[in-house]
Amino acid sequence: MLKVTIDLIPGGCSAPRRTIATMCIANESDLADLSDYSVEAMEGPNHLTGDPARNRACMVLAHDRRQSVWILLEKACAEIAEADFVELS
Repeated sequence: MLKVTIDLIPGGCSAPRRTIATMCIANESDLADLSDYSVEAMEGPNHLTGDPARNRACMVLAHDRRQSVWILLEKACAEIAEADFVELS
């Protein structure tokens, strides 16, 4: 499993750092050469846009595992951006 954490670091100072989003990418294909991955992402509330905290989930299908991890992350980001979200209360 891969876990991506996105931290906001205002002004580059780590003291007020806070996590604003996370993503987990899990191989669902027993590490096959072409693998399917489940992707789950969580965003914290965005006070600038008024959006509440929310989750999204999707799949990346038939990813060639011989490619760079950055290609998998790019695919996961593209799929999650199009996925329906569920608001957290």
